[in-house]
Amino acid sequence: MSLIRALSKELQARSDESLRALFSARPDLISPGVPDFAALAARASGRVSVQRALERLNRPQMQVLETLHLCTNSDTGHSASAAMLKKLISGSSAAAIDRLLHSLQELALVHRADPPHGAAPAAARQRHYLPVGSLKDVIGIYPAGLGRSYTELVRLQPAFAQRVVQLVGELHRGGAPISPATTPMEAALSLQHWTATPESLQQILATAPDRTGALLARFGNWAMGAVPQAQRRASVLHESSDVGPVDWLLARGLLVPLDAAHVELPHSVGVSLRGGFVIESFSLVPPLPHLGHTSAGLRRNAALGAIAETLRLVGEVLYAVREQPLATLRSGGVGVREMKRLADSLRIDVHEAGLLAEFCAMGGLLRLDVDSSAWVQPPQLEWLALPRQEQWLWLVNAWLASERAPSLVGQPVNAAVPGLAGHRGAAGTTINALSAEAQRPDAPVVRKRVLEILHELTLEAAAPDGQAPVLNAAAVLERAEWTQPRMARRFSSLIRGILTEAEMLGLIGSGALSQLGAAIAAEQPDEALGILGEHLPAALQHVLLQADLTAVAPGYLDPELSERLLTMAAAEGQGPATIYRFSVASVRRALDAGQDAVAILDFLRQHSATAVPQPLQYLIEDTAARHSRLRVGAAASFIQCEDETALIELLNAPAAAGLGLVRIAPTVVVSHSAPRETAQILRGLGLAPVLEEAASAVVRLRRSTPGTGNGRPVYTAPRTAPPEADIDAQLAVLRSDGSRAPGSGTHSPAAAPGSEEATQLGLETLLKAIRLRQRVVMNVVDSMGNASRETVVPVAVNGGRVRVFDPDKEIERVLSIHRIIDVEATEELFQ
Repeated sequence: MSLIRALSKELQARSDESLRALFSARPDLISPGVPDFAALAARASGRVSVQRALERLNRPQMQVLETLHLCTNSDTGHSASAAMLKKLISGSSAAAIDRLLHSLQELALVHRADPPHGAAPAAARQRHYLPVGSLKDVIGIYPAGLGRSYTELVRLQPAFAQRVVQLVGELHRGGAPISPATTPMEAALSLQHWTATPESLQQILATAPDRTGALLARFGNWAMGAVPQAQRRASVLHESSDVGPVDWLLARGLLVPLDAAHVELPHSVGVSLRGGFVIESFSLVPPLPHLGHTSAGLRRNAALGAIAETLRLVGEVLYAVREQPLATLRSGGVGVREMKRLADSLRIDVHEAGLLAEFCAMGGLLRLDVDSSAWVQPPQLEWLALPRQEQWLWLVNAWLASERAPSLVGQPVNAAVPGLAGHRGAAGTTINALSAEAQRPDAPVVRKRVLEILHELTLEAAAPDGQAPVLNAAAVLERAEWTQPRMARRFSSLIRGILTEAEMLGLIGSGALSQLGAAIAAEQPDEALGILGEHLPAALQHVLLQADLTAVAPGYLDPELSERLLTMAAAEGQGPATIYRFSVASVRRALDAGQDAVAILDFLRQHSATAVPQPLQYLIEDTAARHSRLRVGAAASFIQCEDETALIELLNAPAAAGLGLVRIAPTVVVSHSAPRETAQILRGLGLAPVLEEAASAVVRLRRSTPGTGNGRPVYTAPRTAPPEADIDAQLAVLRSDGSRAPGSGTHSPAAAPGSEEATQLGLETLLKAIRLRQRVVMNVVDSMGNASRETVVPVAVNGGRVRVFDPDKEIERVLSIHRIIDVEATEELFQ
């Protein structure tokens, strides 16, 4: 029976509670909804759906599933039971494996099957299983890290097939206990039998050169390795005493060359090296890392200090960008030179400046202006007026929800993309801040899982009172590899950066998960706000003015106070005790911003815990006395009118606010808008201006930039299960036909042509025919819509096309799968 139809019958017989659990664990099965159980089984057997399901399995589940895949054959119906798998998994028990098989059955990754033909009566009474048909494609060619069998390598590697008979003959003549062979397949079976047991392999390796065992140990987790000139080195049976371990193994077929640079350890050799087991290490309990400890007080202080410092630096970033926006490169992102300028103004390194810029962009504190191609601060930013704890939660929510990975900034482009490490990109190409290369769609899921793992490890450590476990990237990665081994590569590329970012946000303090981090991991932001509001020191409203023309901040200043100080003094140093130095240039900057000496001195007296020193007062007054003798301003156009009353009405008109009007004389007003635009707006107000424009003047009509929302970011945890309403609706559809109720025993109707079920059934038939070299009958439609039945031998399926061999015409053809109406397997095999 087709595996899809067998799974359909099993799903049909399930209870509603079992189906609910399935839909919650695999939400893609009902997104969009399916019309019946046959379509549900087809979707559950699809490659993409199975791949998503495997990403959620833990290590024991994956080990059992891969072992089941290795010892079953869906083409012949050879199934396996928990007792059979126990013999191949070291340290396991039949009861534990049976529970894991049941959990995989609940996920529709395996289904019940008849016992193998000829099974003993006792074995026939056990529960037997087969995996879904697409599992082989999803797991890949090296399940459990084991290589392919000798027979498969002979069939797929022509160079090995040409020399395997000679290799077996030389081994036989050299005294090895191996049967001679006349065909490549016989030779493959001889090699397989020769290396079938750990004892026989140990006898073979007894005469091996030194370091051979160490070399084979490198193949413990993966069957393929890199060996230069592999095919040429395998062509001669080496007998000299000084031969290396690679040449010795290649000459005896214990390593099989794949091409000029790669070799593979055959399946039987790999199993024998593992003592006859497919899985050497099996445990239902995740490994517990060896963790150090820190005091709870130190953890709290470190977290609160990091939060205060991050909030201070974010405020300085906003001030610096408001003074001079961050220009972007043509290729996108902010260049190193521009980030170096920002870092110098913040007195930090370039990498930290990139992280802060990314945090600001995540939270909408900076946005890209499409007119100037620069990152600017949005107007009327709510974040600036919020209490410090709410500012922190704003940043944390934005970080959790963002699909950007800030810590990738500065890394090589290829090294930051899983699967491209080692590939050569453009010379010196690194990821710029605020560029598209730092985008990672899986970042929210990985962040959430990392915080959950940190919380789990903290609870499991059971540290003594007043102590907290110190967690590092290695411990988190080890747990991630156990809970979701198929996601390990994604975790490994992001986890260190996530921990760094979490430490900047105070979710980690002194290497340990803080109380704030635990509350965020448990999705309790209100509790985190309460903790932070209770422990985070209030921002200071005063500084200490000194006679050396400096002001010392004795702690973290209120953002508004810090911003005002930056307009009249230059910041020096890092951390909360910042020193602000006054100079002629800094005071002049404040005067240019519209302040005067009286306002500056009043501000300093109001916010200083000490009196204003006389040298500072003289500096401010002398600089102000020499200031504004000449005034320079920017204006794109001017408006002249002899009627002063009319000009006053124009200045107060709300509709003219966009012109940026400034009165510089009783009868003259200047505007930042171009002459033609100014005249157009004045005409819209019912006035009749005369446009006086020089012939050489260039008029630029500036396009207005659409406003962007600056609302607070709200984090919603990535949904892992569909809404209950969707599950209820899907169950109602599946149970709408009474003949489909559990235990009805009726058969589902034939799959409709073109449906998802028909497509999956056709692919299943084609793939099985390719493996068995079996003929099939296809109903194919040509470009004119004419259907014809053809008997062919499918060769390969790839990219929506199937390559077939026509035995009658003795030619190969390529057909589009969408033109195949149905496929029917025949019993006739192609020789």
